[in-house]
Amino acid sequence: MPTMPGAEPYRRSGGGTGVLLCHGFTGSPRSMLPWARHLADAGLTVDVPLLPGHGTSWQEMAATTSAQWLAAVESALLRLRGLCDTVFVAGLSMGGCLALRLAQLYPESVRGAMVVNPSLAVENPLLPVARLLAPLVPATPSVGDDIKKPGVGEGSYDTVPTAAAATLPALWRVTKRDMATITAPVLAYRSPHDHVVGPRSLRILASRAVNARLRVHSLDNSYHVATLDYDASTIFDGSLAFVREHSTSGEGTKR
Repeated sequence: MPTMPGAEPYRRSGGGTGVLLCHGFTGSPRSMLPWARHLADAGLTVDVPLLPGHGTSWQEMAATTSAQWLAAVESALLRLRGLCDTVFVAGLSMGGCLALRLAQLYPESVRGAMVVNPSLAVENPLLPVARLLAPLVPATPSVGDDIKKPGVGEGSYDTVPTAAAATLPALWRVTKRDMATITAPVLAYRSPHDHVVGPRSLRILASRAVNARLRVHSLDNSYHVATLDYDASTIFDGSLAFVREHSTSGEGTKR
């Protein structure tokens, strides 16, 4: 199916420091675009891939899995690594989980990780049995567009494909299991008024990423999709400063 307007992948070449940005479950690069452009305007190379099954229809997404979404961001990371001397990963919600997984799988390549309201735990009590429910309940109401700022949308699906959602626990499980293998610094942002991801996910990150230097900042005036909300500039400026601090390529220093 054709990609929805505004959901297209985004890439922009810059200097020797690159940032891979991963969007969330049922979302698209649209939720990451202002962040990516901010980093690119500072001289960084950015890549925001469109995950399989996203940006088209929930019916198409129903045939995809978390393993495919991870494979897509792995491919993007390897592509970015071939272009840049230094690479960072970033993500929103499930995209934050994907970014952390990349830091686990490619410790020699990922210089740092930046996550916004990362999703690492089951929030819906029915999710563990979603695979069994999928034939009877193929879709449920959307969790998207949790944004405090009026008139702003992330362009996510109106419904969640149950079969695709049923594959999320497998991704969370391995990411939680290997959290101690993350040695790159991690910058995390958490919205206290997030209506999609509860505080448990950040507690998992803080308690298990024992070998990473973790910084956590509160986004008090934003909901879940904080990259499009009132605190977006806090994320953009803070992540750029984080990249500058940990980059050794000499890039990302334009002011």
